[in-house]
Amino acid sequence: MREISAEMERELVVIGGGPAGLAAAIAAAENGVAVDDILILEREPELGGILLQCIHSGFGLHRFGEELTGPEYAARFSKKVVEMGIPSLLSTMVLTLHQMEDGCKEITAVSSAHGLIRLKARAVVLAMGCRERGRGALNIPGTRPAGIYTAGAAQKFVNIKGFMPGRRVVILGSGDIGLIMARRMTLEGAKVEVVAELMPYSGGLSRNIQQCLRDFDIPLLLSHTITRIHGKERVTGVTISQVDEKRRPIPGSEQYFACDTVLLSCGLIPENELTRQAGIPLDPVTGGAVVGENRETEMAGVFAAGNVLHVHDLVDFVSAEAELAGAGAARWLAEGDGEEFKLPIHPQGIIRYVVPQTVSLPAKEDVRLFFRVGEVVDKAAVIVENGGKVLYKGMRPRLLPGEMESVTIKAAALAGTEGGQLTVRLEKR
Repeated sequence: MREISAEMERELVVIGGGPAGLAAAIAAAENGVAVDDILILEREPELGGILLQCIHSGFGLHRFGEELTGPEYAARFSKKVVEMGIPSLLSTMVLTLHQMEDGCKEITAVSSAHGLIRLKARAVVLAMGCRERGRGALNIPGTRPAGIYTAGAAQKFVNIKGFMPGRRVVILGSGDIGLIMARRMTLEGAKVEVVAELMPYSGGLSRNIQQCLRDFDIPLLLSHTITRIHGKERVTGVTISQVDEKRRPIPGSEQYFACDTVLLSCGLIPENELTRQAGIPLDPVTGGAVVGENRETEMAGVFAAGNVLHVHDLVDFVSAEAELAGAGAARWLAEGDGEEFKLPIHPQGIIRYVVPQTVSLPAKEDVRLFFRVGEVVDKAAVIVENGGKVLYKGMRPRLLPGEMESVTIKAAALAGTEGGQLTVRLEKR
């Protein structure tokens, strides 16, 4: 194995050692990149990413056909990385990424073991994951006492550190992490007073609503939000108000809930500071890079996958997407840029976004499009068109904003496509 030094060159550098980074590195190696020419950079002291603190089950049902915990799922990939001999640098934080005049990418990172590191890579896979939206981004009125945490921070306290953040809990937001922490805090002996959700629908998976709230008789208030936090040194309670269709608090609807802890589960933001700094165009809706079907960004040789690209519900889909990026990076290293035509893909109506945002023609393989809707829809047909020509049409009994949907467009259907754009829309029944 090649020696780790302060000045290194690699064919492929993967930034992030979570489920996306691990799957991308494995796929690149399986598609022809020499393992010694791959390097994984991970800021935590262990590979596995956020999965290490997700000790609940429910992972791997699509991928492995069995129910695993987060650490078990991560272990399958990290074990394979070690067995294949793919090198990694742990406790290493990437500071900058930019393209050099010769087309290579220069990465600057700091490591506890190696100090300042400069890397030169021909290709890069971005797999930095996402972060939670904190109180500062929510503009909740009130004091600033102790006891306010993001749901992920509380999850790390309980599952990794062994500390209980509090005993009487109010959760704002019904994202999956918040729902799972409602159950976790209950199992650890805390009392979850209520889960309040600003939108008229839940932001989490249907199975989590059932297993984490209904099974434990935890109330869920839709179209409600926290309008004041009470307490000086420590949270003593919150005021929750109902909101109207424009998400404005309705006077007179206030309810007071005594609590010592507030958990925020108000959405995830792709961790794209490096991407933005490198000058790679971002999608304003997903917060991730604009990519093609092999997850290559607008910067040649830079690929993105996982939650840094768009927020996923299931880690199984993260792994599958990362394998596309890893295989795409291997193909790019072997063949370079082609002269393919890029056909843009646009969502219409209540479809909020589609990933990928472009598809290369002629299509070599079937293309899977991921999308989300902006409201609850019952009985609708998903239609993919090109200039009035229907390439795909399929019924969905119910579409939820909290659950990502996908359709697969056959390569044969794309064969007669020459220009214009693909549109993805719903036709309600």
